[in-house]
Amino acid sequence: MAIKLIIADDDKLISESIKIILDMDDDFSVAGTAENGKEAVKLCRENTVDVALLDIRMPVMSGVEAAKIITEETDTRVLILTTFDEDELIRAAFQNGAGGYLLKNNPPDQIKTAIRAIYGGNAVVQDVVLEKIKNPDESGESRVKRLEELTPREKEIVIAISEGLTNKQIAKKLFLSEGTVKNNITSILDKLSLEHRTQIAIYYLKGSR
Repeated sequence: MAIKLIIADDDKLISESIKIILDMDDDFSVAGTAENGKEAVKLCRENTVDVALLDIRMPVMSGVEAAKIITEETDTRVLILTTFDEDELIRAAFQNGAGGYLLKNNPPDQIKTAIRAIYGGNAVVQDVVLEKIKNPDESGESRVKRLEELTPREKEIVIAISEGLTNKQIAKKLFLSEGTVKNNITSILDKLSLEHRTQIAIYYLKGSR
């Protein structure tokens, strides 16, 4: 079954170009394009959309604002696809529900791979973006130490999140209730001073390097 997408970019030439590239691959089906975040939200509300490709800076409503609404109100996963790599934009995107952040200068095959990863529940962060969101006040050694302070169960859940598993899948794998998984994630977020489960995956990947 093809992955259903919507593409939001205020540059219509770019969105149409990406649409043409994706439509040539049977693995993907583009349900529509939007020129701002508000239109993207509307498309996701009115259609069954697996992945939304959102530019970060758009008129009317930004990609960050749209990501928050889309991930809170629908089952659509969000991949930011943009030319902007400012630290604050990257952090804001992940804090508001984006599952990945990719720059447009990547080749089509890499964009397709990222879409498949997001669809599968994985976090996607290319190295150049990952480097920008590293906390300059926290060394790799410090991250490892904080991860080691988690309980054995919390560590298992962190690893499962980094593997792209949903709460339901984690519960099944670890023989827990979904409520217990959610409570553990809340505890992990608090201990690591994070705000979103995607940040847990990023934090773990940075600390394990």
